[in-house]
Amino acid sequence: MPKTASNKPTTTSPYDVAEHLRTPAEMAACLDAWLDEAPDDTAGIAKALGNIARAKGMTQVAKDAGVSRESLYRALSADGNPSFSTVLKVARALGVKLHVSAA
Repeated sequence: MPKTASNKPTTTSPYDVAEHLRTPAEMAACLDAWLDEAPDDTAGIAKALGNIARAKGMTQVAKDAGVSRESLYRALSADGNPSFSTVLKVARALGVKLHVSAA
């Protein structure tokens, strides 16, 4: 472990983006960044939606989207493959909109 100037070991903790998404604007910016930077990375986009859902509260998002919490976790995991209808339901439950523009 690296030492700091005071010879104390540096400690780290895993970064959880959901802990830093506090406002609807931050949540929308997170999803927008994925859609802009990696539009073909469906797993990454699903994971971004999952991070936003965790930030807002997975139980409430699942309820608002009309799906079970377990199904939502599964669909928005790194290995998930949510249907487009699920993505739209979750986006609506999160209070974000998907926008289209010319490429």
